[in-house]
Amino acid sequence: MNGPEVLRIVDAIHRDKKIDEEIVFEGIEQAILSAARKHYGEDCALVVSIERKSGQVTATVDGAPIPEEELSILGRIAAQTAKQVMIQKIREAERDTLFGEYSERRTHLITGVVTRVDQAVTTVQFDKVEALLPRSEQIPGESHKVGDRIRAVVLEVRKQGTRIKVVLSRKHPDLVRRLFEVEIPEVAERIIEVRSLSREAGYRSKVAVSCYDNSIDPVGACVGVRGSRIKTIIEELDGERIDIVRWNDSLPVLIPNALQPAEVEDVIMCPMLGKVIVLVREDQLSLAIGKMGQNVRLASKLVGWDIDVMTREELDQQLDRSVQAFSQIPQVTEDLAEALVSQGFFSFDDLSVIEPDHLQELSGLSAEECDAIVVRAEEESEREEQEAKVRKAAEKAERDLGGKSGDKKPTGGRRVIPSKEPEPAGGSGESTGAEPTGNEKAEG
Repeated sequence: MNGPEVLRIVDAIHRDKKIDEEIVFEGIEQAILSAARKHYGEDCALVVSIERKSGQVTATVDGAPIPEEELSILGRIAAQTAKQVMIQKIREAERDTLFGEYSERRTHLITGVVTRVDQAVTTVQFDKVEALLPRSEQIPGESHKVGDRIRAVVLEVRKQGTRIKVVLSRKHPDLVRRLFEVEIPEVAERIIEVRSLSREAGYRSKVAVSCYDNSIDPVGACVGVRGSRIKTIIEELDGERIDIVRWNDSLPVLIPNALQPAEVEDVIMCPMLGKVIVLVREDQLSLAIGKMGQNVRLASKLVGWDIDVMTREELDQQLDRSVQAFSQIPQVTEDLAEALVSQGFFSFDDLSVIEPDHLQELSGLSAEECDAIVVRAEEESEREEQEAKVRKAAEKAERDLGGKSGDKKPTGGRRVIPSKEPEPAGGSGESTGAEPTGNEKAEG
């Protein structure tokens, strides 16, 4: 194996397999070294190198140069017996190339064809790889057939032997973001920006958008004429409801937008606890909370703050209960209890996590007195937690007993949230594709 022949081999592999020339040179060196070990024995000190410009092969055994004739024989043996070394190197190089390529595409949208459907995973062919879409990353209730074209985001890329494993997702929130970029030109061109997004796949998503051009209504542009744009995304997501709201840097403005279609009366910020109290009318309470708490949960994720939804009457009752409970702690005066409640500390659990400097600032008490208040709050919180567990166990036992006897127990005056959210008058333009109404036209 002379120099020009080595260079021809390197160039052919580099062009055909798109593998770096240095990796090919190293593979040939390893192949010759493997053949030499078989010829001279494993105990010999062997060194093989190839001059990168001329392709000339030089080798030594125990420090002595290997004659040209023997080196030529070793080259032929290497070509015949050490192919696996080269194949392994080439496969590893191909894997590393693909790994780098698809790692850059993480969270990006891909389109592929379903080639196999198993109970736990769907195999999707796209570009040069077969990707996996696990059942856990599929939209609940959806099914795929061989030959279907599907869109998903690249969730994970990892090396597996000489191959790479690409895992896809249709549940990840980035799928909604990427679909907005594909279906809405203003989002792709960055005229409209998706500022925040929260999603419960298969059920509902909330997307907050803003626009750098004040002459463009970002919500209306995303919905499209007669809902044409948003309908395409909803169909891709198997009917998932999408609420598009206007972003605002001011939380008191953003939070009512995020809770739509419910109407909000007031927003009370509690920065010490990182939560917000939202007041609504009685007839808007179930709509603001949503089915199984979904609306307020998604709104909370969208704005990045915990949201407590209640009526003004409930807030007044809660304030009275909290002031009365906190006043039981010896170091807490009624004025301090009211000050704590005004900052959103409604329970002993809230009070147990208060920052000592905040408590000192509010109370004017010493550090030791503040520590005593926190310790007492922790004790009361643990006691309430244990009582709640006992109460739940008793209620469960009572329900089980009632189920066996066929009796139906009353709800005990607890609020029952309707299982289906009432729609606002005129329907939800964002999720049904109707003309933009309400929040779309409202200025932030």
